[in-house]
Amino acid sequence: MLTKEMMDMLHRGRKNGWLMEPEAKGLFASAALPVPRFAWALDLQESLQSAAAIGYPLVAKVVSPEVIHKSEVGGVAVGIADDRQLRQFYEKVSGLPGFTGLLLEEMAAGIELIVGAKIDYQFGLIILLGIGGTSVEIYGDVAIRMAPLTPSDVHSMLHELKGGQLLSGYRGSAAVNKEKLARVLVDFAELVQDMVPYIESIDLNPLLCSGEGCVIADARIMLGDVFLKTGEADSVFTG
Repeated sequence: MLTKEMMDMLHRGRKNGWLMEPEAKGLFASAALPVPRFAWALDLQESLQSAAAIGYPLVAKVVSPEVIHKSEVGGVAVGIADDRQLRQFYEKVSGLPGFTGLLLEEMAAGIELIVGAKIDYQFGLIILLGIGGTSVEIYGDVAIRMAPLTPSDVHSMLHELKGGQLLSGYRGSAAVNKEKLARVLVDFAELVQDMVPYIESIDLNPLLCSGEGCVIADARIMLGDVFLKTGEADSVFTG
């Protein structure tokens, strides 16, 4: 069940047609999905204050309704070490179209996975899991299931991935906590089922997973046409 807070977030996203990363992470955080500690700073002073609260080193990303793929415009900096580097990054990206501040968040580590949800007008809601980062576009190493998911569904998806051995520990690397990964996927699919009347697609790329658990390092929610035009749920999926 979507809360009033979640619905308010979705309605605010109608202006741009999608939820920018801090908005999407705010929605996922309200659903108790794992996100890094983050802050949306609107100007340089807020950026410096937020960085002090989160602590260096940190990740900084441009926030703009006109920038969907941040890395393509140099809008992501990993390992910002101090105020000087943060000021430099702010000056670099503050002139980008539609600039509305910086997303600042704590550093996270792990194997990059991609998790997606998409509305298929023949099959309904489908959930995608794959080896993430830029490699997903090259190798297409993904597994797909229809929602809802069970933990056994997730383990079956992991078994299908060609790069799945990376998750079990490879050449001395630590294994991913697959039970916690399965829990995140099941909870994500459950949330997205409630969001179906309002969305077109959702991307978590990457979802960083380690032996300790998983964290949503990047997120984007694209809203559906009916919701964008009317502000109402898509009746095709509401029964």
